[in-house]
Formats: sequence, C-alpha cells, structure tokens
Amino acid sequence: MILLEIIRLAFASLRTNLLRSLLTICGIAIGVFSIIIVMTVIGAMSSFIESTLTRLGSNSFQIQKYPAINFSDPRNRFRNRRDINYPTAEHFRQLMDGTARVNLVLQRRGLAATHAGRRTNPSMQLIGSDENFMTAFDYAIAAGRNLGADDNALGRPVCVIGDDVRAKLFPNEDPIGALVRIGAQNYTVIGVTEPKGSTMGQSRDAFVVVPITRWMMAFGSAYRSISINVQSPDQPSLPAVQDRAIGMMRLARGLAPEDPNDFEVFSNDSLIETTKSVTDSIAFGALGISAIALLAAGVGVMNIMLVSVTERTKEIGVRKSIGAKKTNILAQFLLESVALSLIGGLLGILLGVAGGNIVILLMGGAVSFPWDWAFLAIFVCAMIGVIFGMYPAWKAAALDPIEALRYE
Repeated sequence: MILLEIIRLAFASLRTNLLRSLLTICGIAIGVFSIIIVMTVIGAMSSFIESTLTRLGSNSFQIQKYPAINFSDPRNRFRNRRDINYPTAEHFRQLMDGTARVNLVLQRRGLAATHAGRRTNPSMQLIGSDENFMTAFDYAIAAGRNLGADDNALGRPVCVIGDDVRAKLFPNEDPIGALVRIGAQNYTVIGVTEPKGSTMGQSRDAFVVVPITRWMMAFGSAYRSISINVQSPDQPSLPAVQDRAIGMMRLARGLAPEDPNDFEVFSNDSLIETTKSVTDSIAFGALGISAIALLAAGVGVMNIMLVSVTERTKEIGVRKSIGAKKTNILAQFLLESVALSLIGGLLGILLGVAGGNIVILLMGGAVSFPWDWAFLAIFVCAMIGVIFGMYPAWKAAALDPIEALRYE
C-alpha cells in the first residue's frame, strides 16, 4: 500500500508540473529517437544487402576491375586499371577449366524492350552472359531453355527474359520463339526464368540475358570490363579454388611476380563483412550522438528534480512530520525521475520505429522492429532516471522536517 501511494504521489506531481515534465520527456525522447531510427533503417538495409548477395549463388566469388564497396580510396585509382576484356576473361576460363564453373557478365541498365506495341519500363537490365549465368545467380528456367555454349560461340541473337519482362510484353501469349527489340537489335526469346520477386523496391526479374558475344556486337567491346563469377564445386574447396583463381587471373593478365593484383576478388562473406563494418561505424556514430543527447537530457532531469525539491520543501516537511520516512521521500522523488526518463524513452522508441519504417517502406522494404535496441534504450533510460535523480531524491530525503516546515 505504501508503494502504491508513493507511485500515486509521484505521478500526481508530474501532472501538476505538466509543461515542465513534457519538456524533460522531449529531451529524453530525442536522444532515444535518433538511435532507434538509425538502427531500424540499418537493420532493414543489412537484411536487404544480405538477401541481394544471395544472387551470387553458393560457393562462389567474383573477380572484377573495381571493388564492390569502396570508401577509402578515390575511384580514379581503380579507373586507371586495365579493363578485364573478353580475350582475357576467356583465357582465364580455359585456365580454370575442370576446376570451377566460370561465368562472364556484362550489363547495361536503363533500357526498354518492346514487342507488338508493348514496352517494358525503361529501367530494364540487358545482361550479356553465358550458359552459366542461371547457376551463378541462382535463377531457374520456367519455360524454354537456357543459353548454350554454341549461342555464345556463334553470337546468336537469342535471349532469356525475366518474369517481369514476360508479364509486360507477353501477357496473353507464349513468349518462346517470339522476337523482342532492345535498342536497334532483335532477339528471339528462347527461355523465361522463374520469378524472384523484388527486394527493397528493386525487381529481380526485370532483365534480359543475351550471349555476351552478341552483347558486345551491339554495344562494342572497348571500355568494357567484364565481371567474372567463379563457382567452386562445394564449400570446403572454395578457399583453394579462390587461391587458384587469383593465380590464373594474374597469369591471364600477364602480371610479373612482383606486380600487385590489378583486379578485385570478393565473395558473399567478404561483402557481408565489409557491409557490417560500414553499418557498425554508422551505428557507433549514431550511438555517440545519442549518448550526448541523453547526457544533456539527464542533466535536464536533475535540474528539474532539484527545482521540484526546492518548490516542495514545505510539503516534504509536512510529510516527515506525520511519519514519512527518509526512504519514502527518496523513493517518491527517485520514482518521478525514473518515470520521466522511461516515458521519454518509450516515446522516442515509438517515434524512432515509426520514422525508420516510413523510410523503409518508401524504399520498398519490409517493416521491422529493433527489439534489442529498444530494450537497451529502456534500460539506459531507467539508469538515467536513477543516476540523475539520485542526488535530488537524496537531498529531499535528507531535509530536516523542522527547517522544511519553516521554509517560505
């Protein structure tokens, strides 16, 4: 009963000074909001990146001119590297024959395909590749057939289309054997992939795959750097295959033993680790900003509680004179401080989750809730209430009842 009375008195005092309480709550809420919104967005982005990386398939890694993620060096450093041209890529494929499956890729975005007056969105991807594209990027053929080695050898004008392209151009007919026009080129549809859906608003089915040799006929081979996907037979052999691939690529590029690699090698795991280090840095920065905001809010809580002790000195004297113990006074003021902090924390969590999910939904992602950071925020807010409210509560509990009753 005494505890319930203390809680009632604490919240009654907060309601009495409503504006002052709201301002203090806002200070706490801003600090919590800043970390929760960042963590909500980072969590969704990390899931998006990991799901996107699964497109590389299992047991695979990539070799290309530019690094997949680069923040430390100017891009000019990598631009000056030699392109990975088709003869080099084919030489590398031959050197790796029997060791791993090698897939070559060139791509161009922002194109549209047309057929019988129907047109795709001008954001389609035209990919030049080979018979290993479907395995390398984890696609399956739903109808027709895949590209063959002879399609590349002869540079045939054939293509495999994604499900989005099929839905746009062939809503009521069989696309196999039909012609689609992309730019100035006509291609015969020989296959359709099974749908993959979209991630963060980006469709994984808005593409057309043509033989890489035909792609270079249409767009040229100068100033084109091929991306090479290498897939090992199984997971245990991946490190050995990657080491061999680096050596074979150096041989295909004609590098001397003392020359550094002029190409990048990365796998799903290395990209995830790099992404995690970037998101961890962002999270650390957001945590630092939030810590400063919460420290300032904690000072505000202490200031408000000290003012409250001064204003209620006579009330404290009356309560002590009728039998209230030091622990009762201490508990009441400490509870007020913790309540201010927790209410601010909960408000910050709600606003942060709402704001973060609005950003995620605008990007086409799925709603998420950072439970771990929410619980941590509640714990930190409770500690702020205890730490910054302890001195005012102790000061109130230590007041002499006689002196307090005389206070004007």
